[in-house]
Amino acid sequence: MSRANLNKDPDEVAAMFDGVAKRYDLVNDLLSLGRTKVWRKAATKIIDPKPGMVILDVAAGPGSSSEPLFKAGATVFATDFSEGMLAQGRKARPYLNFSKADALNLPFAANKFDVVTISFGLRNTVSYEKALVEAFRVSKPGGRMVVVEFSQPTWPPFRTIYTKYLMRLLPMIAKKTAANPDAYVYLAESIRAWPDQPALAASMEKAGWSSVTWKNLTFGVVAVHSGIKG
Repeated sequence: MSRANLNKDPDEVAAMFDGVAKRYDLVNDLLSLGRTKVWRKAATKIIDPKPGMVILDVAAGPGSSSEPLFKAGATVFATDFSEGMLAQGRKARPYLNFSKADALNLPFAANKFDVVTISFGLRNTVSYEKALVEAFRVSKPGGRMVVVEFSQPTWPPFRTIYTKYLMRLLPMIAKKTAANPDAYVYLAESIRAWPDQPALAASMEKAGWSSVTWKNLTFGVVAVHSGIKG
């Protein structure tokens, strides 16, 4: 799949991520100019994991987003739709609890999790609105959802530079570093098509989440949205 649209084929998306699983963390660090670790630390601080908490990490990939939650003492369920990602995760982080799950039809009971989080995966679902509703279902009353996703830079001059990087430099770098460079062309296009910060917040509220806020990282390149199940 090389074109980002709202009618993503789940099998194509899964196959695309299967193909990049082995070097996923490495290439992401390179393409983000080393910012992924900073973004992950910021997201972990917002989630504030503690012993006794039960956390669902949706679209966890090889587990780089789940690992700091686990190390903080929380019980973490790391799920993904891609078998390749799960295999890489089990190899790299065998201490994590990996399982296959569809964000639109989670195999968990209602009111189970203290936090549901998804990092850079909501954008790849067939219907992110349905994924938000499903996350609401499995969260405990008073539980939270934390969404880490690429967003829209808030400063116009930087937004112009960033857009040019996405559409020109990122695919060029991917061709030299990634086993499946088309996946990163898709990545760039899907970021451009993604709702901005207020629009995503409105979608979360429509799904039932209350007190929705967001924190911009790297001038809005990434935004961390948080909501509460009232």
